[in-house]
Amino acid sequence: MSSGVRVLIVDDDALVRTGLTLMLHGASEISVVGAAADGDAALVAVAAHAPDVVLMDIQMPVMDGVTATARLRARGANPPAVIVLTTFDTDENILRALHAGADGFLLKDTPPPEIVAAIHRVAAGDPILSPQVTRKLMDKVTADAGGFERARTTFARLSARELEVALAIASGKPNAEIAAELYMSVATVKAHVSHILTKLEVDNRTQIALAAHDAGLA
Repeated sequence: MSSGVRVLIVDDDALVRTGLTLMLHGASEISVVGAAADGDAALVAVAAHAPDVVLMDIQMPVMDGVTATARLRARGANPPAVIVLTTFDTDENILRALHAGADGFLLKDTPPPEIVAAIHRVAAGDPILSPQVTRKLMDKVTADAGGFERARTTFARLSARELEVALAIASGKPNAEIAAELYMSVATVKAHVSHILTKLEVDNRTQIALAAHDAGLA
């Protein structure tokens, strides 16, 4: 019987799958429940093993990781959190993964303790980006003003309280910290997050943060 956070590893490199499996088997409160070599097999494995978190490579045969992430999100009904774990940190890959609904983006040279911490964090509902990826994302948003007005218009749909919560999410704060900072219960924060997701027409907290950056608010 598995315990803790249930993790599925998706990578077309058998050595990477084996290495991550061995590394995570030694981590506290994490269970590796399966592995897959491409995005198509990942969808089957998710249905079979019901993981909490998927570590997803981007460039794979049959179906790439971005497409697989988008299809998991399209299924609805509590899909697993997805951390894209890749050697490719180009602007295009980062944005494609985040817009597809990834909850995090880490490079494969990320130290094992940070990968473990990221798994626990996204399992708890908080997004995670490596420092290198955050820098690239900020540079990209600064350079690209094309969607600025559209993003501003979208954020105008939020109430003042929802905007406060959205900006706290964009700064990487978990629900408990937002609740303490804004003097509300965690349940109220969760309700605001649900309303924000609906009004901004996004799927997760990472996309809220991305939208806030697009609007120049974070």
